Amino acid sequence: MEKTFAIIKPDAVERNLIGKILERIESAGFRIVAMKRTLLTKENAEGFYAVHKERPFFGELTDSMSTGPVVLLVLEKENAISAWRDLMGATNPKDAAPGTIRKDFAIDLGRNSAHGSDAPETAAFEISYFFNQLEIIS
Repeated sequence: MEKTFAIIKPDAVERNLIGKILERIESAGFRIVAMKRTLLTKENAEGFYAVHKERPFFGELTDSMSTGPVVLLVLEKENAISAWRDLMGATNPKDAAPGTIRKDFAIDLGRNSAHGSDAPETAAFEISYFFNQLEIIS
């Protein structure tokens, strides 16, 4: 079984979409093996998104991720990384397929309701950034 990392972003938490998104995750066959609700500080967000530090959207991204609570998840399933990315939909909700989380719930590109790891190495970093091994129960 593969693990991936997911975030239900502040825009979705603020609009009380946690339950709807979790339902989609479980209906798609994922096991939620770790979950916590937290508030990211600007510094937490900057560390998490450090790979994007030189990109022009870095400040806006880290600001938006620290505006309110998030739900952090470790998901498990065969091909979890690609399956979660498919369920989320394209980063830009205008390009997302019908029935995906971003198409159905995102407000715009910056407030697109969900984050997911894009590769095994990224998933390993992102999971360990927020969870220790005792918090992940397969």
